Amino acid sequence: MPDRSVDQITEALLGDGFAVLEGVLTPDNVQEKRQQLDAYLIATNFGDNKFLGYRTRRVFALLAKLRCFDDAALFPLLLGVLDNVLVHYQLSVATAIEIGPGESAQTLHADDGVYPLPTSAGPLIVNTMWAIDDFTAANGATRLVRGSHHNDAKRVTTPQEEVIAEMPAGSVLVYLGSILHGGGPNHTVLPRLGVVLEYAVSWLRPQENLGLTYPPELARTLPGRLQELLGYNLYPPFLGYVDGKHPAELLR
Repeated sequence: MPDRSVDQITEALLGDGFAVLEGVLTPDNVQEKRQQLDAYLIATNFGDNKFLGYRTRRVFALLAKLRCFDDAALFPLLLGVLDNVLVHYQLSVATAIEIGPGESAQTLHADDGVYPLPTSAGPLIVNTMWAIDDFTAANGATRLVRGSHHNDAKRVTTPQEEVIAEMPAGSVLVYLGSILHGGGPNHTVLPRLGVVLEYAVSWLRPQENLGLTYPPELARTLPGRLQELLGYNLYPPFLGYVDGKHPAELLR
């Protein structure tokens, strides 16, 4: 298990823009996740543009298809960090990403760029990349520009400024949505598999349409905390109500 506290991870996240936590998932847990993902990956086409990756497969709406990532979405240490950084939040994206051999480097970008808000609005997104394979410089480990979340203009960077988030399978990379990052090139003969679980403050519209992706008939079968993360929540005092009531009323 990670040997850093919630406060230590929060400090690294706000300072550098990211933190790597090793030993979060056991080898058996990683293997179970891989086995359940395999059937979906086989049935998934490669991306159709350079950003998504012509040699990259993405399985979207992951928590609507598989239950084996609930433990990652609800990892207590991570939720403690989210409580510190975002306070009120929900899931925005749940996607498996397999970077195949021969894939080129993804363009560096900031995830909160989809929202027309300045960095001074404060942290909007905390993203997590769960390593199902070892992440290496050779196979497409995530690249980040340390401290770039402090720069509202998101200036052009040089390769020398990039940090490569190498980590063994079972680790998780936690990073702010305002830091410049991107998938790396895969120069090996094997794919590199990771799972992105992205959280956003709950007053923003999430990237996934949660109401359609996780309708009440599915949400009723899930743990209460996961229901809240999937949109059955209120941002105080009442943002997100349904017919004047808390959305959880739909599930009762």
